[in-house]
Amino acid sequence: MIPSITGIGVTSAIGQGVDEFWPALLQGKSQFSIMQREGRQRDTRFIGAEISNLRLPENLPLSIKRAASFSAQVALATVTEAWQSAELDRYDPTRIGLIIGGSNLQQRELFNQYASYADRLDFIRPSYAVSFMDTDICGLCTQQLGIQGPSFSVGGASASGQLAFIQAAQAVQNGSVDICIAVGGLMDLSFLECQAFRSLGAMGSDRFSEQPEIACRPFDSQRDGFIYGESCAALVLQNPQSLDNKSRVLAQVPGWSIAIDANQGPAPSFSGEKRAIENALTMSAWSAQDIDYINPHGSASGVGDETEIEVIRACGLTHAHINSTKSITGHGLSAAGAVELVASVLQLHHQQLHPCLNLDNPICSDMNWVRKETNASHIERALNISLGFGGMNTAVCLTH
Repeated sequence: MIPSITGIGVTSAIGQGVDEFWPALLQGKSQFSIMQREGRQRDTRFIGAEISNLRLPENLPLSIKRAASFSAQVALATVTEAWQSAELDRYDPTRIGLIIGGSNLQQRELFNQYASYADRLDFIRPSYAVSFMDTDICGLCTQQLGIQGPSFSVGGASASGQLAFIQAAQAVQNGSVDICIAVGGLMDLSFLECQAFRSLGAMGSDRFSEQPEIACRPFDSQRDGFIYGESCAALVLQNPQSLDNKSRVLAQVPGWSIAIDANQGPAPSFSGEKRAIENALTMSAWSAQDIDYINPHGSASGVGDETEIEVIRACGLTHAHINSTKSITGHGLSAAGAVELVASVLQLHHQQLHPCLNLDNPICSDMNWVRKETNASHIERALNISLGFGGMNTAVCLTH
């Protein structure tokens, strides 16, 4: 049984909801600037893309709006869109699951809470005992939508969104549920994480602070680290036998893989990435030549981008179209893999490939890059790749 994707939801700096996100993605309308959100800046000016004017479900009680963290609010808005697009109200809620991808999602919220109560810790609100946990986001979403199947969170660093998707696909395939919603949660960075990422050499410097729109440069020779982008995505995976309307299928998921490369640190692994791709292709019963399009991890790191290109070349995939969703949305960290799956589903559905911004001088010339112009192409089979600190490598195959 091959799981089907029957609903999607997305919230990012370039738009909330598919109706806003897809046109902005296709036109390459990024929103990079110097970030302004409270708790994210000190003397250092970090570049990123922040969500503006978040729209929450209309029936959400005011008390919940006030208590829920920003990550929780964005997750609820995104899951609600996916829920409605798949028309899940008509299904048995005990056969619907929810998996949140990400850990330590609410760091800025916690940072601000500590600053606010530093001189009066005895008066911290009791609800903090629950809300600091990532599972509080599961609770909020299941409560508001009436989900009664399995619900939990999984962490895989920047591969978390894709990890949640794979866990959801497995739950549907093994019959644990008929439907499972996979969410790449919004990792809400505070100043501390931004500073640490920059000190590590992972986050982009202030080299482009006067021109933030050109700072995010995956696979370009002038890249100098990832540029953060607030984002969240949700995908509904469903047993096709439970579908009451086959026309609702947006894509199918014939294969996936998780490969651990036995590495605690942030360094990428050629062997781990290669094994993830090859295993996903084997599960799908596809050859390398069957792949028409690749949505890579492409974080704009010095070593990471180079390693990923080496892996793509070694797997015999240089013929496939390749672009970088992160070049437009920024790196959503825990959300990235899920956002890029949504982008791939939309590109398969519309048979159009979005541009890759700031790819002025690619680090290699033998890849089939989608550059600054939209590419109308016949694409039937896509490969998505995600990587995470701590030795995490994932790959997912998608088709119509």
